[in-house]
Amino acid sequence: TGVVPFMALLLLQRRPVAGRALLVTGSTCPGHGLCRSNVQEQTRRQVALLNATAQDLFSLYLKCQGEPFSSETDKLCNPSSIFFPAFRVNRTSERKEVMVAMYKLFAFLNASLGNITRDQEELNPTAKELLDRLHNTTKTTRGLISNLTCLLCKNYNIFQVDVSYGESSKGKSAFKKKQQGCQVLRKYVQVIAQAARVLLPHLSP
Repeated sequence: TGVVPFMALLLLQRRPVAGRALLVTGSTCPGHGLCRSNVQEQTRRQVALLNATAQDLFSLYLKCQGEPFSSETDKLCNPSSIFFPAFRVNRTSERKEVMVAMYKLFAFLNASLGNITRDQEELNPTAKELLDRLHNTTKTTRGLISNLTCLLCKNYNIFQVDVSYGESSKGKSAFKKKQQGCQVLRKYVQVIAQAARVLLPHLSP
């Protein structure tokens, strides 16, 4: 797999995509100017916020899809059949390993949120609260990716990471689009809770 700029990879989603995200421009990390002074605290707050709001986002998503998603959630939103990046680190893992795993997770999530938001703008254009939640979650995720980029560069001189992205829903039926979003968000609720438990101790002052 070649080196592909990060934002370009987000556009390549007609099928599951693997690539290498170039975190910064150039062949090395810059010596200074990449990180804000409070980047570690900001990262901690972003992860905590995503964890605190994930279940509400999933519940609101279900409500807006209507039946049969509300009554058959366990069956239709079972995420076992979808790709989601493995998250095999724990509290005893090295901090570097945790940071790389987090980057892979949130790069995938950011792309998936873009996919879900596009579908909901088409399928539920009047669901303002849901669309606002999706946009806000995406904004937080992008900020988190930026901060993880900084920490990986500054602390470990890592400027590119192998990443994978999920399957696009373009061309699928309305039902399949709703189901894919439901599966991804349900898995997100599970994984973000685990990620917060693992990462937050590594970011404590």
